Amino acid sequence: MPTPRAQEPGDAPAQDSASDVVRWAAFSCVLVPVVLVGYGTSLAGAAGAALGLVAVTGVCRVLLRQSERGAARLLAEQNAGHRGRHGRTAPGAHRGTRHSVDGAPVD
Repeated sequence: MPTPRAQEPGDAPAQDSASDVVRWAAFSCVLVPVVLVGYGTSLAGAAGAALGLVAVTGVCRVLLRQSERGAARLLAEQNAGHRGRHGRTAPGAHRGTRHSVDGAPVD
């Protein structure tokens, strides 16, 4: 049986892990009030706990999505390569003067 390799940061898409977190949080928003009522908490108390969990889950979802967009933007900037001022790809590129092999201007 092959041994599982260590998972690299780029192996699993971040969107899937964020979606999993949100799914588990939504599950807990349902499960916690049921357990609270099962242990004798009033329906109003369980509903208040559920509303609190829903609010926290919503804020966390927004922050996760914002973090994903920032990471994707950062990755895109890193992969784009460096461009100089005015969009030039290298210093001195396309200056308009041709040079021969020894560096002297060509007439």
